[in-house]
Amino acid sequence: MIPHVAGPDSPTPESDDDLLTRAEASDYLRRFGIQLKPASLARLWSTGGDGPACRHIRGKPYYPRGVLRAWAEAQDTGLRRSSREGAPSRRGRR
Repeated sequence: MIPHVAGPDSPTPESDDDLLTRAEASDYLRRFGIQLKPASLARLWSTGGDGPACRHIRGKPYYPRGVLRAWAEAQDTGLRRSSREGAPSRRGRR
């Protein structure tokens, strides 16, 4: 993680601007119940999939914490019911 400048003994509060490596991003996404290995994050980015956006600094990818949080929250569809619930029963039909 590339944190903002803080004192040597003070804990650094999390900021939306913090840049996380793929491994750190993978760990951070687990807080939201999303389990993606660093290699999976790389594949999502390289294939133009629907993964979180990242910045490249000297060729190395970094994920802003705020972007990861927003992406993770957007993945939650909320509670859904099966499309079969409430549909007429097929039993007895021929």
